[in-house]
Amino acid sequence: MGNIGLPGILLIALIILLLFGRNRFSNMMGDLAKGVKNFKKGMADEEAERPAEPRQLPREDTVDVEARRDTTRDETR
Repeated sequence: MGNIGLPGILLIALIILLLFGRNRFSNMMGDLAKGVKNFKKGMADEEAERPAEPRQLPREDTVDVEARRDTTRDETR
């Protein structure tokens, strides 16, 4: 019983058309299409606003660096 074929879908569409009328059904489908379009646009905007993922730079050989003492200053003060 859970299998709905093409005749079942056409029957359901005909009943909906009779209940709501052609004009109102057309308006509902137009509103639904606008909603889907706005949803897709919002999802695309959200992806565009997302900051880029930080890149991992390739590792190179490390260099040991020691602090150098500035010998040009007068340290007697």
